[in-house]
Amino acid sequence: MDLTVAAIPGFFSTMAAEFAWLRGHADDPRYDAGRYERRDTITSLTMGVGSLVVPLVTDRLLRPVTPGKGKCARALVATAVTAAVVTTVADQVRRRTANRAERRAVAQAAERTARVGSVVAVAAGATAVATAWNAHTTADALWDRRFVRDLGSGPLALGLAVLGWDFIYYWNHRWMHTSRQAWALHVVHHSSEHYNLSTALRQPVANSFGVFVPYGALALLGIRPDLIEQARGINLIYQYWIHTETIRRLGRAETVMNTASHHRVHHGSNRRYIDRNHGSILIAWDKMFGTFVAEDDDEPVVYGLTKNIGTFDPVRVATHEYADILRDVAQSDDWRDRLSYALRGPGWSYRRHAERAARTSFVPFAIYVLIAAPIAGVVIAIR
Repeated sequence: MDLTVAAIPGFFSTMAAEFAWLRGHADDPRYDAGRYERRDTITSLTMGVGSLVVPLVTDRLLRPVTPGKGKCARALVATAVTAAVVTTVADQVRRRTANRAERRAVAQAAERTARVGSVVAVAAGATAVATAWNAHTTADALWDRRFVRDLGSGPLALGLAVLGWDFIYYWNHRWMHTSRQAWALHVVHHSSEHYNLSTALRQPVANSFGVFVPYGALALLGIRPDLIEQARGINLIYQYWIHTETIRRLGRAETVMNTASHHRVHHGSNRRYIDRNHGSILIAWDKMFGTFVAEDDDEPVVYGLTKNIGTFDPVRVATHEYADILRDVAQSDDWRDRLSYALRGPGWSYRRHAERAARTSFVPFAIYVLIAAPIAGVVIAIR
């Protein structure tokens, strides 16, 4: 049985206890960010249910187009390749006709074609890559290719499974904050501006579209697939309790273990807290690889995103970053920008938006200067 499903009664009982505790400390401002807000809590719980149900549907729908598995996979790949070729041709046509008045209609048609083609190419290509990768890197798929003997099902094997999962999780979690295609999946978990146990259940629903280091790789080391699944459950259950404001510090445990204090930092939108403390059970990985920052009592954590989306709609919460990526792809003029918007970090996208806005506003500014400068000169001369 899935350990996370078995733990559901514990999740709800501890949320009720936290809610009651916070009501008893209503006058303490330290816990304001952790208080339960009805719409926010409903969204988090809805996303939690969705994270269990939606993958069952999407996996079934994507199975026919999964490269190496589905009968329609070639059609998906052909669609991606054809759209990429059409977009590239449209780019060339647009560039050659953009400055020719008699070909303006051709340039506009090429631009529209490139916008649609680029979105189709990126969406179809990403789906093909993600489904193929995930289908061929499961623990069951890699078990028969292991190069270490079966380690059995004892405590040592389970311990190695938990440790291995935790190590891979650190790098995958760090990747989620480094690549926008991965951030589009993970941003769901960071979208709440509150921080309580219900936030732990605000999980992504589009796992089928993510590309990460496969946890199934542990099977290559002789760890049985069922132990890998148990390690997943242990890892997720551990992460649940660290989503709270009610637990402040845990003394020496803070040195090695991930705690509520350390994970509050991870959910912070403060500049010094962004992209820090990616560990799950062990915070030692962050200290080892240079991503650790301790919570500072003089700088309270501000939860949410650097640009909050301002909605409690679960569909919008789950899809907004994917929609933004496709919009950026459609508005780009070349493949370098298109792929960068999809694969580089969210920070790069923000900087690129600023650069494009600056270029767009430069011409009006230059015209203003050309007009205003002579007038200012005349005024000065008269004086």
